[in-house]
Amino acid sequence: MAEKSMQKGFNAKEFLMKNMVVVILIALILGFGLGTGGKFFTANNLVNLTTQMAINAMLSAGLTYVIILGGIDISVGSVGALAGVISTLIAARIPGLSRLGSIPILIIPAIVVGLVCGGFNGFMISRMNVVPMIATLAMQTIGRGLCFIFSGGTAVSGIPKTYGFVGAGRWLATEGNPNGWIPNITIFVIIMVAIVHILLSKTVFGRHVYATGSNQQVAHLAGVNTKNVVFLGHVICAVMAALAGVLNASKLNSGQPAALDGYEMYAIAATVLGGTSLTGGSGSVGRAMFGVAVIAVINNGMNLMHIDSYWQKVVIGAIILFAVILDMAQKKRKN
Repeated sequence: MAEKSMQKGFNAKEFLMKNMVVVILIALILGFGLGTGGKFFTANNLVNLTTQMAINAMLSAGLTYVIILGGIDISVGSVGALAGVISTLIAARIPGLSRLGSIPILIIPAIVVGLVCGGFNGFMISRMNVVPMIATLAMQTIGRGLCFIFSGGTAVSGIPKTYGFVGAGRWLATEGNPNGWIPNITIFVIIMVAIVHILLSKTVFGRHVYATGSNQQVAHLAGVNTKNVVFLGHVICAVMAALAGVLNASKLNSGQPAALDGYEMYAIAATVLGGTSLTGGSGSVGRAMFGVAVIAVINNGMNLMHIDSYWQKVVIGAIILFAVILDMAQKKRKN
C-alpha cells in the first residue's frame, strides 16, 4: 500500500516536471488577470495577444527543428529583417498593388530569402562542419548588413496600404469593432505552424530529425542521410524566419533594416521553455507554442501594468536561464 502511494507521488512529480510550462502559463494568466483588474481578460486584449505571439511563434516553430538537431540558429532575426526589406522594396514599386496581389509579394521573397540563407547555414554546418553558432553568427552579420545596404540605411517607405492586408488586416467586423475581430496574421501563423508541426511529428523526415538529434552517428549507421537532414532543418528554420519577417513588415507597412533585432533570444527562450532540449533529440513544435504564449503573456501583462520595458528583457533572460536549468534537471532524472 505504501509502495503504491510512493509510486503515485512520483508520477505526479513527473507530470509536473513535464508540464511545467503549462503550469507557469496558467499562473501568469491568473496573476496578470488579477494584477490588471481584469483588463487582461478583455476580448480586445486577448485578440491582440494572438497578434503579439505571431512573429515569435513563426521563429520558434522553425527554430525547434534546429535545436532538436542539437544546433542553434542566432541568425533568424536578421534573415527575417532581410526578407521584410526585400519584400517592401518590391511592393513600393507596385503602386496599384491589390490585397490579393500583396500575398505573393510577401510569400515569394520570403521563400527565396529563406532558401538562400538557410541553404548557406545548412551547407556550412552539414558539409563544411562549421560550428552552428559560428555559421549562424556569420549569417546574422551578413543578413543585417544586407538589410542596411538594400534599404540605404533607412526604413523602406512609400508602400501601398494594401501591403498590410495579411499583417494588419482583420475579418469579422462588428458595430463594436468595425476593424474586425479575427486578425489575418493569426490565421496565417496557425496554418504555417500546423504545417511544420505535422511535418515534424507525422512524417519520415520528422523521425529522421529526432534520430539525427539524438545521435548523429547511430542515425547515419541506420541509413539516415544525416547531412541532408541537418541541411533541410536549417532551410526550414530560415524559411519560417523569413516569413516572420515579411509578416512583421506587413504589420508595420514598412521595411525596417533593424527589424527583429534580438528576437532570436525570444525564440530560443520560447522553444527551450516549451521542452525542446538544447542537447538535441527531443521537443515539439506544439509544446514550443506554450513557451511562445508564456513570453507573450509576460510582455502583454507587464505592458498593461505599466512596467518598464527594460524589465521585460531582464525577465526573458531569467526565463532562458530557468528553461536551461529545467532541461538539465530533466536530463539528470532520465539518466
